[in-house]
Amino acid sequence: MAINIIVQNKKARHDYEILEKFEAGIVLAGVEVKALRAKRANLADAFCRFIQGELHLMNAHIAYLETAHKHYSPDTRSPRKLLLHKKQLEKLHIKVHKDGLTIVPLMIYFNERNYAKVSIAIAKGKKLHDKRADMKAKTLDREANQAIKNRSY
Repeated sequence: MAINIIVQNKKARHDYEILEKFEAGIVLAGVEVKALRAKRANLADAFCRFIQGELHLMNAHIAYLETAHKHYSPDTRSPRKLLLHKKQLEKLHIKVHKDGLTIVPLMIYFNERNYAKVSIAIAKGKKLHDKRADMKAKTLDREANQAIKNRSY
């Protein structure tokens, strides 16, 4: 299974506790697909929201290509519809509205069949002390691995 990762949202894993992941298709224009192939996208401030019963990716930046037609000037941060099965949409809707969780995009990639996909997750926001504990655990792990690596016999 070879996937071509375009962009990852590293901030999401820092700010949120990931509970469950989903794979969603994304509705794009042809020029946007070309921009993704050129890796001209950013998910730093992106989030997902339900609009009229459909899930949309909001605030994801897909850059304008200079090779596109001069009169075609898309909004680089326009909402883009995400494609999921009806049961998945219902499950996400319940989690967001009743449990108060958040849907965050983790990455945009092309799958084996060259379809643009978005990996989204149901997430719960971390408190500041949770972030500090995660950073401390990472630091301790890194130091332990470094000590094992540098140990001489």
